[in-house]
Amino acid sequence: MLNKKHIKTGSFLLLFFIFVLRSNGGIDPLTPNDPAYKDSILLSLSSGKSFLSLPVVPLHQSMGKFVQEYGEDFEELFENIKLNKSGYLKTIDKVFTQYQIPLELKYLAIIESKLKTDARSGVGAVGVWQFMPGTAKTLGLKVTAKYDERQQIWKSSVAAAKYLTDLYGYFEDWLLVIAAYNSGPAPVLNAIKKSGSRNFWKLQNFLPKETRLHVKRFIATHYYFEGGGSLVTLGKVETEKYLKELADFKAKNDAGNDQDDTNSIAAFSQWIAVANQENTLQLILKK
Repeated sequence: MLNKKHIKTGSFLLLFFIFVLRSNGGIDPLTPNDPAYKDSILLSLSSGKSFLSLPVVPLHQSMGKFVQEYGEDFEELFENIKLNKSGYLKTIDKVFTQYQIPLELKYLAIIESKLKTDARSGVGAVGVWQFMPGTAKTLGLKVTAKYDERQQIWKSSVAAAKYLTDLYGYFEDWLLVIAAYNSGPAPVLNAIKKSGSRNFWKLQNFLPKETRLHVKRFIATHYYFEGGGSLVTLGKVETEKYLKELADFKAKNDAGNDQDDTNSIAAFSQWIAVANQENTLQLILKK
């Protein structure tokens, strides 16, 4: 399952948050028979206290009010999506699982189109993922006057997974990926150049207003549906800090227990999965 050949490597450091599941979400615990087991550190914590003390993914200090107000303003829409569009979200989950990108990126489709397959923007973007004709064709979708695969949830989600993977390979930062999905890479690169930073919170004012709001809407939507954040709501620096907190958390919980060697955790911190299976929490750090 964890074949990473399709992801651009070279000088890029890869960091993907595969899954953040706060309840039994249908993903089985990792076992020695799993192909991923050999290149993983598996941390199993059975203590309820350990689970409750797991470091929380932080929300940027400027976002508290925005997240709350956005959730209140769009509560009716979000609840309607939960009630009537859950099948679309499950389809996106399946596609993103195949392409090994964070499932939480599915909330971008809500911001893009409210999960409407027939959504059409004033500039010609169509479908759940709001692809322009040229981008859609580049990603392998057929777009003609009579047939438009941008309106097909599975095929368009495959295209979205490919595009998001490419953007991450370039920016190595999920917040910049969300920004680039909205504006295209050029305005993000321009903002990086003008600000002298690759930190979204420092360069945001050099982005188009709609683009920086797009990122914030994504974060707020994520928080509404998930009840918290994940690595796709963090920038690269924030992610590295959070992974360090997880490493410290592991070391403290390993004290006095027969756990895996903590000395090698830095070599495994490129990949992480968190899954709650009944009373056992698994942290899976990938090479």
